[in-house]
Amino acid sequence: MTGGAGTTRLCVEVGALLAHAGRSVAVLDAAVATQGLARHAPGRIETDLTALLTDAGDDATLADALVDHPAELAGRLALCPAYAPFERLARAKTPAAADRFEDLIATAGREFDHVLVDTPPVAANQSVAAVDAADRVTLVAPATERGADAVQRMRGRLADVGSPPDAVVATRAAGDHPVAAADATVLRTDSAAPASAPDLDGEFSPAVARAATTVFETVLDVEFPEEGLLDVDAAEYVPDALR
Repeated sequence: MTGGAGTTRLCVEVGALLAHAGRSVAVLDAAVATQGLARHAPGRIETDLTALLTDAGDDATLADALVDHPAELAGRLALCPAYAPFERLARAKTPAAADRFEDLIATAGREFDHVLVDTPPVAANQSVAAVDAADRVTLVAPATERGADAVQRMRGRLADVGSPPDAVVATRAAGDHPVAAADATVLRTDSAAPASAPDLDGEFSPAVARAATTVFETVLDVEFPEEGLLDVDAAEYVPDALR
């Protein structure tokens, strides 16, 4: 959520990895201005997330706005993208829409094993609502000097809204990187997004799995090509200060 970090891609990757482990996962799009999650949703989007946040969706439910990812997975990966005209995007950023968004996150939490909220840098009502409603907040930053600086800025901003981050994930890493605060690191990949659906590999996918265990403090049993069975203890990736 530092901007330019590939947060949308990471949400889909983590969701796919969890679905490989048989979990049900929903990804909700709080980045309504960029609508990036819509690029991962197959087919025509009839009802989008902004319809649920405005009077356009008075008769719609969460189920109406969910689009299942087409990959064959052991569990379910459902996407709730934003895809709307500008005037509705603007109305989806109001305080009333933010209240609806918090309710929507709570509804998804009751219906899915895991809920990921693709959140832009905290600077608007819907992003504040997202971090306020979430059980855990993860800062996502590119594995660069710019990313390291952004982590510090976003820590302060999240503290200002009363939602300090629980973890930091560095993305697009090509080896050692300057984001010293990272609790998990996801490697750079040239694979088409999302690389974790439908097929796992022996290098990129384990890194995504470690990010998933960090974000959700869960244990996963997933088999990777050439890497054997991953049995990740979430405590291994949680900073001492959070234990």
